[in-house]
Amino acid sequence: MNLLCDWDANRGNIKGRLVMFLFRLAAWCRALPTPLWWITIPYLAWYEITIIWTLGIEVRYKTKIGSGLGLFHAQALVVHEGTVIGAGCTLRQSTTIGAKRLADGTQSACPVLGDGVDVGANVVILGPVKIGARAVIGAGSVVVKDVPAGAVVAGNPARVIRQGSFHLR
Repeated sequence: MNLLCDWDANRGNIKGRLVMFLFRLAAWCRALPTPLWWITIPYLAWYEITIIWTLGIEVRYKTKIGSGLGLFHAQALVVHEGTVIGAGCTLRQSTTIGAKRLADGTQSACPVLGDGVDVGANVVILGPVKIGARAVIGAGSVVVKDVPAGAVVAGNPARVIRQGSFHLR
């Protein structure tokens, strides 16, 4: 496990670097075999209180996140622990990514973001959607359907406004 695998993606962003380092450390702690991980419970509790409760960045250590995740203006960020985020992605403030409640009261599967996905501010991505590699999700979008690789989507509900390979940072 490389604790600094998100360092370059958050260049000039001390908060993003710190949060991702602490996330990687928490994920590493939880991946230790039982009963060894039990000695890390104080750190995991501290992570929960500091990052999730205090900073309002709900990125749980069970979430599968590829290397190089950039967090810009990380605040009011909610990522369900069942979400899968590919390598080299970017998330911005006030974004929610997770399951949706189904008619029978159960929860759907969570989104899967491919490599290099760029998510704008105030975006909501819900349900068992797949976001293709290098897709760009415009600010304020609500994504409830799959997004093709390289597409730029925006709106509520989000629709493809441009097809191609774009990556903003």
